[in-house]
Amino acid sequence: MRRPAMRPEDVPHVFEERFNSGDTAAVAELYEDGAVFVPEPGAALRGAEARAANERFVALGVPIKVAPRHVHAAGDVALLIVDWVIDGTGRDGAPVHIEGTATDVARRGADGCWRYVVDNPFGCAVLG
Repeated sequence: MRRPAMRPEDVPHVFEERFNSGDTAAVAELYEDGAVFVPEPGAALRGAEARAANERFVALGVPIKVAPRHVHAAGDVALLIVDWVIDGTGRDGAPVHIEGTATDVARRGADGCWRYVVDNPFGCAVLG
């Protein structure tokens, strides 16, 4: 059984565990149907496109480390500000270094579990 995110502050850590397991189906379970994933500034994706973009990050084969800065919950909705880094050597032997500060929105579902509604990993990036 995969550990669910039972509190809003659990979401980033459960994501980290699932991402680092390499199990893309487990990662996808942390998103509501219709959730938005923003793999790069200005590119908001949904559905199969969002899942494929997330799978490309997992496929790098490099673990992610998360460091939540702030979690602000209002009822069943939460704003998550999370520093993260993917740093190491990829499956192809090339160095990988990607980092950002995510601005994410999560919501508690009817089952009591929290899931991403908006996953914006580069939420604090400044567009050129």
